[in-house]
Amino acid sequence: MKDATDKTIGVIDDSGTIISCSDLGKIGEIQTKNLEAVFQTDGVSVIDGCSYRNFGAISNTEYAVFIEGTDEAAQDNVSVIAIALNNIKMLYDEKYDRSNFIKNVILDNILQGDIYIKARELRFNNSATRVVFLIRTSAKANISLFEAVQNLFPDRNKDFVISVNETDIALVKEVQANVEVKDLESLADTIADTIKKEFMTDVVVGIGSTVVGVKDLASSFRDAQVALEVMKVFDTEKSVVSYDNLGIARLIYQLPTTLCEMFLTEVLKKGSIDSLDQETLHTIQCFFENNLNVSETSRKLFVHRNTLVYRVEKIKKLTGLDLREFDDAIVFKVALMVKKYLDSNPVKY
Repeated sequence: MKDATDKTIGVIDDSGTIISCSDLGKIGEIQTKNLEAVFQTDGVSVIDGCSYRNFGAISNTEYAVFIEGTDEAAQDNVSVIAIALNNIKMLYDEKYDRSNFIKNVILDNILQGDIYIKARELRFNNSATRVVFLIRTSAKANISLFEAVQNLFPDRNKDFVISVNETDIALVKEVQANVEVKDLESLADTIADTIKKEFMTDVVVGIGSTVVGVKDLASSFRDAQVALEVMKVFDTEKSVVSYDNLGIARLIYQLPTTLCEMFLTEVLKKGSIDSLDQETLHTIQCFFENNLNVSETSRKLFVHRNTLVYRVEKIKKLTGLDLREFDDAIVFKVALMVKKYLDSNPVKY
């Protein structure tokens, strides 16, 4: 660039230190005059016989280029050089940006064969255990919300916060190899509570399966997506759900709808499940929650034992299943979940 312009050209950082210069003797010198103007002005600044133009991230200009001279040609040249250096910086940052690499991994935007090479190049710990948390908000995930999640996990070498889309933020967190699901759920609760309090928006957190290394992070991310979709169908009141704790709900969610419809036709009288009113469904739910115990269920519902027995008999006549029988209760529980699944028509991944 110096050969092209025949003028001294250099770069300063946001502290005013010259970090690169065509005149090698100037490297290390500090420019203290009007730094605020240089880094906050959207244009060329003229200081002590030199023209300055900042470059870097839109929200955080880290560097400025300067060129000897203050005439119109010098100002044009410094603007062009700033664009060139900024493009070089963006290419370099993208190549060596760990967060960008992790984003490409979880979104399956990188070939499996390239993951190991890139991870080694970026010096990732390939023996570390990691898990993906998928944070979904009812409002659009703006920059402030993204930064709030980042502030909760400041270690940028181990934890990565990724903006997935308008409502989803992914947290790729390094955890202990023997971490328990309840500990992950506790952490997810903290994330959800923090977002709710600071941004007054509904939030749900899906926890993927723990994986070792980098290449299986996409699988953990998909598991977190499935966890949120299954929760939307079966556990609408929860704000945190783990893929490893989905149980039978995960099995039902993965079944073809035709098979589910056949199951309902085989185990229940036609239309019987649709004829159950809300009071009856609440009774059934409470009966299940109390392990099919008639006395305990009647106490929780504040009804007489005989009243509960009458309701159970009524359900038996409608559906053909006796909830007091363990096998029938299992079939009925699964049938309710299958019906809920069919009514929801969830998104498949």
